[in-house]
Amino acid sequence: MQPDSQATRRSAGLGRERRLRSDREIREGYRQGRRRVGRLMVMWLRSGENASLRLAVVSSRKVGNAVARNRARRRLREAFRRNRHRLAGELDIVLVARRPIVEAAADEVETELLDLAREAGLLKEDKK
Repeated sequence: MQPDSQATRRSAGLGRERRLRSDREIREGYRQGRRRVGRLMVMWLRSGENASLRLAVVSSRKVGNAVARNRARRRLREAFRRNRHRLAGELDIVLVARRPIVEAAADEVETELLDLAREAGLLKEDKK
């Protein structure tokens, strides 16, 4: 692997600094009450200290067994990772998986994520 492609892969990843990891900050996002609801996910928005398009992904037992919950979280993380460059704003995002995501295609997940981001005013093309 060439050094350039490795650096590109790393910059496109979802490293520790791009994740919302504190339970306190996730609960703060819920308390602020700004959310967008879709068929596959619920997008909660958190503003405040250190907010910088970081991501947290949550899936409850309502989604299914452990395998289904992990698949749902992977799909949400990947959809966000692939489209993060299209988002702008000083907000953190908490994505909560809903049961239908387990059966949804990857492109459906990405489309819904972008639709919810557009509603929230997070898409760069809408900022102009």
